Amino acid sequence: MAATTSAGCEIHYDVTDERLPWFKDSPTIVFHHGVGACADMWRGWTSALMERYRLVRFDMRGHGRSSVANGATTTIAALAADLDAVVQAACGDERIHLVGESVGGTVVLAYALAHPRRVRTLSVSNGAHRGAPIGNLDDWAELMGQGGMAAWSDRMMQRRFHPGAISKQQWLWYHTQQASANGQVILDAVRALVAADLTPRLNELKLPVLLLHPDGSPFIPIPLMDELRARLPDAQLRIFPHSKHGLPFSHADQCALQVAEFLGARS
Repeated sequence: MAATTSAGCEIHYDVTDERLPWFKDSPTIVFHHGVGACADMWRGWTSALMERYRLVRFDMRGHGRSSVANGATTTIAALAADLDAVVQAACGDERIHLVGESVGGTVVLAYALAHPRRVRTLSVSNGAHRGAPIGNLDDWAELMGQGGMAAWSDRMMQRRFHPGAISKQQWLWYHTQQASANGQVILDAVRALVAADLTPRLNELKLPVLLLHPDGSPFIPIPLMDELRARLPDAQLRIFPHSKHGLPFSHADQCALQVAEFLGARS
């Protein structure tokens, strides 16, 4: 475990380097989770990727082990700056692969636009390039205000996972992570997401992009993801049946294999 700072926030990250000897020169994959989760949500991806790639996972500000500075405003640009701090600390000048989910998907898109020479490929799971069409966000502040973070987490678990999609142990762990996150950071991040629109610059992203999306997200409709695919010069879209907004956790093995295939075809 290591840490870096960004705008007064302490950002904690983990590095896994179990690459086989003949892959020691292969690039790093950096993972960015969405609101309510933490770095460990990517643990289910490790076995499919660690023999070939160095893996960097971090806790977003106000989540897991990472703090948020007093008075800090959470915007897409601020989250991209946090990501850059991790990339600089963990990867130096290396060109990396980026994987982001939910708001983390929006952040990695924004990061690649700001740092095109740093990024080899993007993989975005249940994330969007513009926030206006995203639904089921209006009750978050009310849920947190009336019932606290546990009430918000209860509602989110219904929106993330179909019944039986994950084990009881996984359900309890994810619920606990969400309930322990910083509510103000989450609300700020969602407001920033709703206001975001990367559409005018998407044609600048010449790098390969893989889009992974559930067939039943209550937040991001499939047509919005198809719009993103169509606006990117080099993108492909994979839809996962019987899945909700917790796709990269409930379908970790399948998602990781898709990313491994996508990266392997470009190595």
